[in-house]
Amino acid sequence: MHMSKRRLVIGGVICGLVIISGSAWVALRGSSGEIDSARLATVERGDVAKSVVATGRVEPITKVEIKSKANGIVKELKFDVGDRVASGQVLVELDKDNLAARLREARAALAGAQAAVSAAEAEFEKNKVEAEGPDVPFARRNLERAEKLFGDRLLPQQGLDDARSALELAVNRQQAAKTQLGIAQAKSAQARAAVAAAQAAVDRAEEELTNATIRAPIDGMVLSRPVEIGSPVSSIANLGANATLVMVLGDISRVYVRGNVDEADIGTVRLNQPARIKVETFRDRQFEGKVTQISPMGTDKDNVISFEVKVSIDNSKGELLANMTSNAEIILEEHKQTLVVPEAAIVYDTKRNASADVYVPGAKNHRERRPIKVGVSNGTRTQVLSGLSEGQKVILQ
Repeated sequence: MHMSKRRLVIGGVICGLVIISGSAWVALRGSSGEIDSARLATVERGDVAKSVVATGRVEPITKVEIKSKANGIVKELKFDVGDRVASGQVLVELDKDNLAARLREARAALAGAQAAVSAAEAEFEKNKVEAEGPDVPFARRNLERAEKLFGDRLLPQQGLDDARSALELAVNRQQAAKTQLGIAQAKSAQARAAVAAAQAAVDRAEEELTNATIRAPIDGMVLSRPVEIGSPVSSIANLGANATLVMVLGDISRVYVRGNVDEADIGTVRLNQPARIKVETFRDRQFEGKVTQISPMGTDKDNVISFEVKVSIDNSKGELLANMTSNAEIILEEHKQTLVVPEAAIVYDTKRNASADVYVPGAKNHRERRPIKVGVSNGTRTQVLSGLSEGQKVILQ
């Protein structure tokens, strides 16, 4: 028992000495004021920019939805998604058998209508001649001669009656022809109208047959192709905006990113401001662009107002593809090779006056607080306008 108590006492003394020694070492180190090198940063020259980021997707500036003007079944597809096409190239061929048969029927109906016009016009000309009554003057002269001969007792009563009847028949024929002339004229006009309708049907059938060949309206790339061979296609004439979408073409030589900027920052965004665009596909690269459109009206989402901004990019090499997720960093203000320090080295007082602790060996705690004037900050590094010199060490807070 005595030995155990003695060991406990000795152990306690040793622990006490260790604690005292450790405390003394910490106290001495604290009094020396040494600063961990990890908390030191160098004032250096570099580029710093103030910017806002608009996140969106890459979209072609020119994009066209291809819909058919004719109904039919897809027979041939000339291009696939990702293929480049030139304006005027054939994209899709629809089955033309029914359309060709319809055109033949329309042409046959046109020929029949034209024949009907010829018949109606011939009937009209016949009635026109008869309406002029060329037999009436001749019959009237014959009656006058017959009456004279009858008066001279050189013609019997029957001869006079025959001459009188001939005149009456000629006059009746003339009256009947005049009545038929109006009817024949109406029939002729009706026949010509039927020809015009038949010609319009032929024109429509020819147009539908032509429209069964769908061509590219622009130079571009096939962005999507929802149809396959055998797919039914409904025309714009039938369904309007709900017509079958055949393809989507886009000119990706010029693309843009459409993103939103918070209302707190939109006041500093201007047209033609430069922007740096980054996409997930090219993480180590950035593309150059500029602001080409700023929405005049904000949108409210979850009580946050933001404004849509369009950043256009030259994509002549075609590296950026439609719908790539991208961040467009709009440069509001940029300074090249200016003095910069980490934002963490700056201390602000209640009046937002800036200062920094400069590392000065030999000074109290090896530091000296100095007032500085700051400029642009990107949230990580801040421009120093005065108060510090290149190469000085500052202490991170």
